[in-house]
Amino acid sequence: MPLFNISDLRTHLRRNQRLLGLDPGKKTIGVALSDVGLMLASPHTGLKRGKLSVNAAEIGKIARMQDVGGLVVGLPLSLDGSFGPAAQAARDWTLNLSDLTGLPAAMWDERLSSSAVNRFLISEADMTRQRRGEVVDQMAAAYILQAALDASIPSGEGGIADS
Repeated sequence: MPLFNISDLRTHLRRNQRLLGLDPGKKTIGVALSDVGLMLASPHTGLKRGKLSVNAAEIGKIARMQDVGGLVVGLPLSLDGSFGPAAQAARDWTLNLSDLTGLPAAMWDERLSSSAVNRFLISEADMTRQRRGEVVDQMAAAYILQAALDASIPSGEGGIADS
């Protein structure tokens, strides 16, 4: 299945379907869910990263239970915005995951998402290092998904400019 841009992915969803955000780390895959209105992303869970077929089955199960119509996966571009080996590996992983789950996917720039989440958890939530480690991946997934949702709001549909 080819990758979509986020706006096209949104238009392929049935009414009230959600998007699933993924932050595939080395040890954990952070998972986040949008609401049915595609306005708000929330952390959902963290999955232990393993064989792609096993992770795809877990992601597929979440997708079926939550009526998910598409995936938004973090794209680890280099800090200068270039598409390096990590981005290529993430793209390949996303294409394979999309094929295995049967869900269309889009990728979204994840640069500094984990850093932003960690800063928030330290300064605003005053979380311990251990607790941050437990939630940072799923919160980074929500951060990525929220950015994609915000950037893809169709014109004339809510948002600050329409207020």
